[in-house]
Amino acid sequence: MPEQLRNFLTQHQIHEVECVIPDMTGVARGKIVPRNLFLNEDDMKMSKAVLMITVNGEFADYERFVGPSDPDMVCVPDAATVRLVPWAIEPVAVVIHDCQDFDGRPVGISPRAVLRRVLKLYEAKGWRPVVAPEMEFYLIAQNNNPHEPLRPPTGRAGRREVGRQSFSIDAVNEFDPFFQDLSNFCDAAELGVETLIHEVGAGQMEINFSHGDALDLADRVFLFKRAVRETAFRHNIFATFMAKPMEDEPGSAMHIHQSIVDKTGQNIFSNADGSASELFFSYIAGLQKYMPKATAIFAPYVNSYRRLSRFTAAPINVRWGYDNRTCGIRVPNSGPEARRLENRVPGVDVNPYLAMAATLACGYLGMVEGLLASPPMSDSAYNLDYELPRNLGDAVEALAECAELAEVLGSDFVPAFCSVKEKEYETFSRGITAWEREHLQLHV
Repeated sequence: MPEQLRNFLTQHQIHEVECVIPDMTGVARGKIVPRNLFLNEDDMKMSKAVLMITVNGEFADYERFVGPSDPDMVCVPDAATVRLVPWAIEPVAVVIHDCQDFDGRPVGISPRAVLRRVLKLYEAKGWRPVVAPEMEFYLIAQNNNPHEPLRPPTGRAGRREVGRQSFSIDAVNEFDPFFQDLSNFCDAAELGVETLIHEVGAGQMEINFSHGDALDLADRVFLFKRAVRETAFRHNIFATFMAKPMEDEPGSAMHIHQSIVDKTGQNIFSNADGSASELFFSYIAGLQKYMPKATAIFAPYVNSYRRLSRFTAAPINVRWGYDNRTCGIRVPNSGPEARRLENRVPGVDVNPYLAMAATLACGYLGMVEGLLASPPMSDSAYNLDYELPRNLGDAVEALAECAELAEVLGSDFVPAFCSVKEKEYETFSRGITAWEREHLQLHV
């Protein structure tokens, strides 16, 4: 047990430890262990099949990827991730674990291992990614009937938002008690959140993170989602990270800002004279070539594709432009040291580890292959054709057929992820929707 971990548990008089791993869907799986047992155990074991659970709780073809005997894996605590669980009644800590086989090798289908794999490729080149995610989400009224449409919650004035309140300070203040508690939770858990704004949709909010290491940011996003949901429960509302929760409102994204620095800390996207480097344009070209093939990771559910629709503040293609929010790839205004780009394709429903791994993988392939980017867009990219898959089935097929992404993300991970998504898509396709009953029942 690392000394750092022992000291944390002692200093904070921890009673229990939440030992968690993120599965394919980004759900926190694991065990809650008494402190003394956690400190005295050599390691924690858990069925490797846990990584293959779909979002609706089914196991997707796990025998093919983990073995017919349903074997265990070893879950190793990452001491750098230990934090307080600030909403717990007693002192509780959470520690994110890495998944290993019994010979010490990473379990290749573990999302955290996938991101570590991509980061090692960058490290071998002398590069280090710097990322900053932006998280959009909706506050909604508590809803226990899944057949009813979602609605904005009631604010402190006793009214619901009936119009859009983009960037309204007063609209945010309607939920001041919620955001005060959320801020306290995030501070206690050292999540490093920064700006809060009211987004376009009714009850839609956005919180930005400070930039930093990709694995650390993925951990923080993973924990942040739990903090938002828990805070909402305490205020008798719900928070949702669905990509498109309401029919007439915009969807929610997890935009990923990214740049790459070398061993000296210099931004490789800029030349010494301040101009954009060839690697910068090749990185963009990699996103343009490979993001359509990786869309199943950026839009992992059937609902995700309702967001990726023309004229709805979400991209439909992988065009790029300077400060152009209609493009899938936006280059914000910045000086040479902060030259970066923003991937606007991912929905907020993504697994953060996989979304960061995939976007970095696409850019990496562009740089090592020396690809050339298209000319930048100065007008609306909404007027161009769709370049991203239009549904989950097509997206899974595109990912399964891309050998280049499988080589970077892991030849064992890609088919396992596709298996989970295929299982979810098949389950969804068996359901009959209200639209079908309304328009087909008596008319066809």
